Amino acid sequence: MKTKLENLLKNIGVAKKAVLSTSASNRVTSRMLSFIILNNKFYFQTDKTFTKYQQIKENPNVAICIDNIQIEGVATEIGKPMENLEFINLFSKHFKNSFESYSNLENETLFEITPTFISVWIYLNNIPMREFFDLKEMTYKTELYQPK
Repeated sequence: MKTKLENLLKNIGVAKKAVLSTSASNRVTSRMLSFIILNNKFYFQTDKTFTKYQQIKENPNVAICIDNIQIEGVATEIGKPMENLEFINLFSKHFKNSFESYSNLENETLFEITPTFISVWIYLNNIPMREFFDLKEMTYKTELYQPK
């Protein structure tokens, strides 16, 4: 499982735009964000006045969608973006406009998402299958898609 997960994350890269979904009080919202991927975790910055911030503070369980990859995880607020040099070096390189516009703002904060479950649609010899990575149980399985 470890090698397959490393390959998947390597193929995603260190910087990616993806959809983040959050929920609280029976309301689910989604939005496109700029992510940095470091050490198998996903990082993003946001303003403390935004809906996603309030929802994550109430319910840290989130989901990320990147193409045909669905990632469930737990978000943790870890400080100001400018305090995390590894993040800010990559963010400024890959998302220069966002870095220059937002990273220094007073209300800006940095979140780290630790993935707990990942599912991916794959095609082997034109046969649709899904890969499942359960990162809590540290298990991996594939499942052949068989429409009924």
